[in-house]
Amino acid sequence: MQNPEISGVEYQQGELQGYEVREYLLEKWNRKCAYCGAENLPLEIEHIQPRSRGGSDRVSNLALACHPCNQAKGNQEVREFLADKPDLLSRLLKQAKSSLKDAAAVNSTRWALFNALKETGLPVAIGTGGQTKFNRLRLKLPKAHWIDAACVGHAVTEPLALSSSASSLYHLAEGYRSVDSLEVLTSKPLLIAAKGHGTRQMCGTDKYGFPTRHRSRVQIHKGFQTGDIVAATVTTGKKIGFYVGRVLCRASGNFDIATSSGRVAGISHKYCQAIHKKDGYSYGF
Repeated sequence: MQNPEISGVEYQQGELQGYEVREYLLEKWNRKCAYCGAENLPLEIEHIQPRSRGGSDRVSNLALACHPCNQAKGNQEVREFLADKPDLLSRLLKQAKSSLKDAAAVNSTRWALFNALKETGLPVAIGTGGQTKFNRLRLKLPKAHWIDAACVGHAVTEPLALSSSASSLYHLAEGYRSVDSLEVLTSKPLLIAAKGHGTRQMCGTDKYGFPTRHRSRVQIHKGFQTGDIVAATVTTGKKIGFYVGRVLCRASGNFDIATSSGRVAGISHKYCQAIHKKDGYSYGF
């Protein structure tokens, strides 16, 4: 924020620059007034050292203030305004000089990656989280990670609505990058999470690391393996119903099924039908 990445005068001095500064200040000042701590109300960008007294527009000289505090301070120096509140003055000046440490860490990693990618000779473009949010709000799209992925970088200019037809994120991203419009073809993307392939422990342990039980080397029971996705139609007993989810197998043949609404225990293997064999990932919507 002190030395913006150079990628065009329009970027540095245009609408997006002010948006980036506002997002940065909201995060830095915890979305509260720096003087009274008020929150959940409109906040204004305030110069800690007034420009009329030599203050600059650097983010280290900017804070957030509610309208009454901003008006009350006017063009006073901050030490004059908070003369009777030394503790608040000390905290405010310290916070103003501090930077967002997590943002600094991410930026250092980003620049290292960016420079490494440039060495490949391929075209490389970068963006920021503020730019992604700016694009998403301008396009009037809902907040979701998979939608943010399509709003990274230089976005389109026409607001678009979601449709309910199914498509993949790959096609969405490819279409976004190849044309000057963004059409979101699904509101229900497939979510995939890595779950691994189990453990090599020979015995189970308690929270202190002491062995408590033996672990069998047999992984397949009644034709099923923990991690398989199954559909079970239970026709008798206390658990009549239809269940779909990841199965937890036991040698007894009574399995647990992790469904979207929670785990269901004690389902016989006789009611289970494999939909997808374990591959180290879980799938869902």
